[in-house]
Amino acid sequence: MKTVVNLTKQSIVGEIESILNTYPSHPYQQAFAIPDLRQELITFVLNRIPSFYSVMPDEQIPAEAEQGSLAYYKLPRKPLEQQLHLQNLIHQGICLIVQEKSDWISHRVCETVQPACEPSHWFG
Repeated sequence: MKTVVNLTKQSIVGEIESILNTYPSHPYQQAFAIPDLRQELITFVLNRIPSFYSVMPDEQIPAEAEQGSLAYYKLPRKPLEQQLHLQNLIHQGICLIVQEKSDWISHRVCETVQPACEPSHWFG
């Protein structure tokens, strides 16, 4: 028996990971390490691009714990324009989510401050 598998999400997750690696750790990588924000970014992109499906024999579909291995099955080759569109959507989603949730993010993602660099509260 064969099953239809949506390959779009796994491909997008890989692209998001690649693009987030180009952003500073604070606040971007730390913020999108939060599962709710990561899912919001994935949803933002998925809602704006077409989905691609593949028919696979049931024995080739990985178990739930191995779903990441679906990334091996890449989406159809994308012309440069489509690839740039996907990357642009990811950047837009990152900016939009950070803007909309800036207060929420600032409460959950704390920048590490070195004790010697923190201003003294002793003087006032």
